[in-house]
Amino acid sequence: MGRRKKIVQECERLMDRPENIRNIAIAAHIDHGKTTLTDNLLAGAGMISEDLAGEQLAMDTEEDEQERGITIDAANVSMTHEWEGTNHLINLIDTPGHVDFGGDVTRAMRAVDGALVVVDAVEGTMPQTETVLRQALREGVKPALFINKVDRLINELQEGPEEMQQRLQGVIRDVNELIRGMAEEKYEEENWRVTVEDGTVAFGSALYNWAVSLPSMQATGIDFGDIIDYNRRGEEGINELKEQSPLSDVVLDMVAEHFPDPLEAQPERIPTVWRGDSESDLATMMQEVDKDGDVVFMVTDIGMDPHAGEIATGRVFSGTLERGQDLHVSGTAGTNRIQSVGIFMGGEREEVERVPAGNIASVTGMRDAIAGSTASSVEMTPFESIEHISEPVITKSVEAQHMDDLPKLIETLRQVSKEDPTIQIEINEDTGEHLISGQGELHLEVTTQRIEREQGIPVTTGEPIVVFREAPREDSEVVEGISPNRHNRFYISIEPLSEDLIELLKRGEATNDMPELERREALMEAGMDKDTAQNVEHIHSSNILIDDTKGIQHLNETMELVIEGIEEALEDGPLAAEPVQGALIRLKDARLHEDAIHRGPAQVIPAVREAAHNALIDARISLLEPIQDVRIDVPNEHMGSASGEIQGRRGRVDDMYQEGDLMVVEGVAPVAEMIGFASDIRSATEGRASWNTENAGFQVMADNLQTETITEIRERKGMKTELPATVDYF
Repeated sequence: MGRRKKIVQECERLMDRPENIRNIAIAAHIDHGKTTLTDNLLAGAGMISEDLAGEQLAMDTEEDEQERGITIDAANVSMTHEWEGTNHLINLIDTPGHVDFGGDVTRAMRAVDGALVVVDAVEGTMPQTETVLRQALREGVKPALFINKVDRLINELQEGPEEMQQRLQGVIRDVNELIRGMAEEKYEEENWRVTVEDGTVAFGSALYNWAVSLPSMQATGIDFGDIIDYNRRGEEGINELKEQSPLSDVVLDMVAEHFPDPLEAQPERIPTVWRGDSESDLATMMQEVDKDGDVVFMVTDIGMDPHAGEIATGRVFSGTLERGQDLHVSGTAGTNRIQSVGIFMGGEREEVERVPAGNIASVTGMRDAIAGSTASSVEMTPFESIEHISEPVITKSVEAQHMDDLPKLIETLRQVSKEDPTIQIEINEDTGEHLISGQGELHLEVTTQRIEREQGIPVTTGEPIVVFREAPREDSEVVEGISPNRHNRFYISIEPLSEDLIELLKRGEATNDMPELERREALMEAGMDKDTAQNVEHIHSSNILIDDTKGIQHLNETMELVIEGIEEALEDGPLAAEPVQGALIRLKDARLHEDAIHRGPAQVIPAVREAAHNALIDARISLLEPIQDVRIDVPNEHMGSASGEIQGRRGRVDDMYQEGDLMVVEGVAPVAEMIGFASDIRSATEGRASWNTENAGFQVMADNLQTETITEIRERKGMKTELPATVDYF
């Protein structure tokens, strides 16, 4: 029997023992060593050759991932590890580090109970470290820390034991500050801080396959002085070190000991991610990880296999998945029948007979599922939607080069949006031009290349288009909107929401489907006054509709149309038909015709849209542009060129400081000006700079650029180029 077959059989045996299961994700900033670390864990579990660990990049299974040397898709693997005499099943997800693929990290966190956060010992915590920690903590996922590339402190920075320990303590302190800022209650009450003393921190080198933690140092007698000696003795010393303290043993021991099993995790996590009846039998089944209960399967990833077709991967919270089951998929009619059930062993999917609750599974046959769907054997309240931290900021047009390929391209684009909800697709079947919006240039580049490479569809892509927002800056007067038949009138005012409230809405912490009391409390905590919070009628994106009316006849039956009109007005703002954010819309009064036939959609929706648009204009609506945090690491002699690249892009430099032998330049710049940045920074620094960007939301565009930019957008969209004449905007 082959080695892989034995591992699959052992995984199947352990699936029924939730106390021995650990569901974990590895997450980090780009190039901090996640995939190399995962290679070594696979080698330790006997799944790949130890000689190839760190070079094989076994979890980067796609051709473009190997070419670019980065993880693009989250990849799953199931492995076994013996700890304290008992074998454990570890279901691991290796997640991308590049900010453009952060959606994969968010979705992975819904499937796991523990997050192993990897940090480069030299670079320390970086913007994406903060992002992945936030994604984990929002989902109720417990963190542990692996500080990687410790060999760089010894070989490059020539640090001694005391200097090394100070630097490592600084990294731990920074990570704990992030955890406390995001989850203070868990930090204080449940001890979610990471510490050397309790064994939730490990140090090592994924490249050279060694690691240490306090328990391993106590077992082996190795201290930091020994680690320095081993490294300074070159290859022979490093080989001796990895034999005495192999990375996979140290890290997987930490995972088995400190991450919760499903029996411990699910009672905590279910109330976080599911808002159904907490007293129901279904809630009990999920919290007790009942393998004999109703099937509840949360789909976190959709992928394509050339042989098996569409594969849905996710977490089984209750029941047991088996071939032939008919499951309801949230938001769709009818049921889908499971064709096969499997687990992932890196790039290969192995079919198994069944996967019980508490595990991560992959199934085929779920044709209606998208990433974020709830699949279940009974109709149920679906899980909370997976809220992605950043939103699309760049758009490209995509056209098939040959008209014969148009139907196939449309089908492929629909498939892309199923697989990656952070990609937004706008299909125009009349013109053949389709708009694809994503997190950044690389995100769109990878997506369009895959359409060409995997589907064989030659496409032409347009120049990148930046996504803008519109937002009110002041309180408006009450504005009247009159229906076309002049029998219905709506009176609306608009005021800007506070930044705290906008952030709350973007994080999905106040939504339409929340219990009213819970939503009200969340809004009040973020600064909304009690009377306003009590009258919330609807939330759309980061905008809120308040019903301030009193006892208006027929308004209840008309409210659905009012909401539709408000949503239309917010989706296409009055300046440049860009989405509106941060608006508090108050419906102050209404006059409605008593006959329903005279207050239908054709009357109410245009009247409400007109009132909302005019109120936005009166609230001095302005264009917001997306911005990015920029960090550049560069030799001292190129520091001026690096800072000049930021400042020359309407950006500002916020900080410059020395880190090791490099200078770090930190700043912020508009996304529109960052297009083409990669080639320019290479030229300016003779290829010696490394950099990263992180989407940082939207900010008001400078007044002197507003009119020109709005006119350009209106022209591109085929709108009248003159701005509404009612207000002098700027």
